[in-house]
Amino acid sequence: MREHSLKCWVHYFDAIERGEKTFEVRRNDRGFVKGDVLILERFSPELGYLDKSVRRTVIYILHGGQFGIEPGYVVMGLADAPKEPEQP
Repeated sequence: MREHSLKCWVHYFDAIERGEKTFEVRRNDRGFVKGDVLILERFSPELGYLDKSVRRTVIYILHGGQFGIEPGYVVMGLADAPKEPEQP
């Protein structure tokens, strides 16, 4: 399992935070695998990072090259990830 910090545009971030969007489509340039944790950081192209993030665990991966998904991309099913341990 690895953790990946990723920019997530405001509209999509908000839907993920509300639980309405339970998947993420990304170029598979990081070799995503089931069990990875995504740290999605709320981001605006105009304003930059907006000091908010959510953690989600990848529970399913649909690889591109099938069902109309471009080769080199993945659709990842997401679930809530365990909270990050607090630092002493």
